[in-house]
Amino acid sequence: CPIGTVSDREISLCPIRNVRNRDNPTPDKLAQHELWWRGPSWLSKPQSSWPSFGFESVLDADLEERPGNVMVAAARQTHYWELLDRYSSFAKLIRVTTLCRRFILCLRKIPQSSPLKHPLTPKELEQSRKLWIRIVQKAWFSYEMGVISRKEQLPKSNSLVHFTLFLYQDGLLRVGGRLHNAQIDSESKHPFILPRRSPRSKLLIDDAHKRMLHRDTQVTLTFIRRSYWIVGGRAPVRSHILKCGRCDRYRGIRAQQLMGQLPTARVAQARPFYNTGLDYAGPLTLKTWRGRAARTYKGYLAIFVCLATSAIHIEVVTDYTTDAFIAVYKRFTGRRGICVTLQSDCGTNFVGADAELRRQFKSSSEELHHLASLLANDNTIWRFNPPSAPHFGGKWEAAVKSTKFHLQRVLKDTVLTYEEMTTITVQIGAVLNSRPLCPLSDDASDYSALTEV
Repeated sequence: CPIGTVSDREISLCPIRNVRNRDNPTPDKLAQHELWWRGPSWLSKPQSSWPSFGFESVLDADLEERPGNVMVAAARQTHYWELLDRYSSFAKLIRVTTLCRRFILCLRKIPQSSPLKHPLTPKELEQSRKLWIRIVQKAWFSYEMGVISRKEQLPKSNSLVHFTLFLYQDGLLRVGGRLHNAQIDSESKHPFILPRRSPRSKLLIDDAHKRMLHRDTQVTLTFIRRSYWIVGGRAPVRSHILKCGRCDRYRGIRAQQLMGQLPTARVAQARPFYNTGLDYAGPLTLKTWRGRAARTYKGYLAIFVCLATSAIHIEVVTDYTTDAFIAVYKRFTGRRGICVTLQSDCGTNFVGADAELRRQFKSSSEELHHLASLLANDNTIWRFNPPSAPHFGGKWEAAVKSTKFHLQRVLKDTVLTYEEMTTITVQIGAVLNSRPLCPLSDDASDYSALTEV
């Protein structure tokens, strides 16, 4: 049969010649046939004298189709600076960005540029913060920024149309609303808008959660909305808190109790700490100084709670004595004002302090005369709950729980000095007093959340 040219992908084309059957031995006579050993007679002659046979090309026939693999090299376009993906801390990202910007300014020899060894200034950090806002907004809201810059209206089908977006003087996209004439700072009236899936938003949520000492979704979202408005921000904030390893250790399902009627002091209008609840938390382990060979001793927290506004005041107490509590009470009244009623459990130090106050009322010594006169003029009524009835003090028990919530997540097993513990308790009090008293709204025209202070 005729044989044509055969082509393969990995070898070059080569011609193939045909040997007729009468010149080709069969297998059974192959061993004795001289063609097996010498081949056909014309094979030993020059190629030009070889016989010519019919040749049929197979190039015109239908060949098998095989899919080919094509490699294409394409450059990936980055919408934002890749430095954003290298750091898991928002504060560190801003500081590194500021150092990079300062280094570039030094290379360009721009006048009035700060040397690298100088400390970072608040102005430089603010410029770096707005730089990242601009980068993220151009990557995610470039269409909206283009439409607004041309003085046009966003289409009604756009998901951001109800935010009444506008470009501020610095060229950044901000939320509009109806609070332009409100007596608050500009970032609270018109926060920067950010997408929920941006790495910048994730770093911002993590930073706010840590600044609020691992508080819940309401508090974290309230802190973020002081300067930023993350589109659909409640869901990513809740997701981040659920994934927080430190918060997950202390999260559990607790039994719910049927609550009774609120007392009059809880529902009557009054100034902060007019009616106050009091409880102790602890003991805590404190150390005498920072460094090696420091001795440790026990300390406590005196927690004062306003029964009307839920405001909290925390003081560090070095021991569980009556004298230490009287000193704490004097510090509290000096900062928050005189209480008309003071309620607490039947703690031994509280009962002893009440007896001490009564004794001082009756004392005529010069040493106690000033304090006795002061307490008599204050006319504070101290009420004790019934023995073995801690549920009467649910208000301050909840305050103790909230304080321990932050202490466990911030300190863990760290031992602090008295000054360090005082600083931490002041920060915890500030966070607890900034928690919203009502659910947050997703309407950008609403005022900030109502808090205790």
